[in-house]
Amino acid sequence: MSKATKIDRRDDVNPKEGEHKYGHVEFADPTNNKYPIDTPEHVRAAWNYINHKDNAAKYDADEVKAIKQRIKRAAKKHDVEISED
Repeated sequence: MSKATKIDRRDDVNPKEGEHKYGHVEFADPTNNKYPIDTPEHVRAAWNYINHKDNAAKYDADEVKAIKQRIKRAAKKHDVEISED
């Protein structure tokens, strides 16, 4: 996949809330500021949340794949072990 998947803006999310709650950090979903991946704890939580069917259902399949790829990269960077999906 050469072109990065664009994640659509979700109607049920205010991106400012994520930034307000976590500060200016890296998010696995940077469009909506969901799933912060700036610390090992956040990486683990993001992986657990995106692997819940109800959370993943709010995205298209290609968006979920992109979010998971970002979380996996962050896991490697933060030396966090996560289970494969």
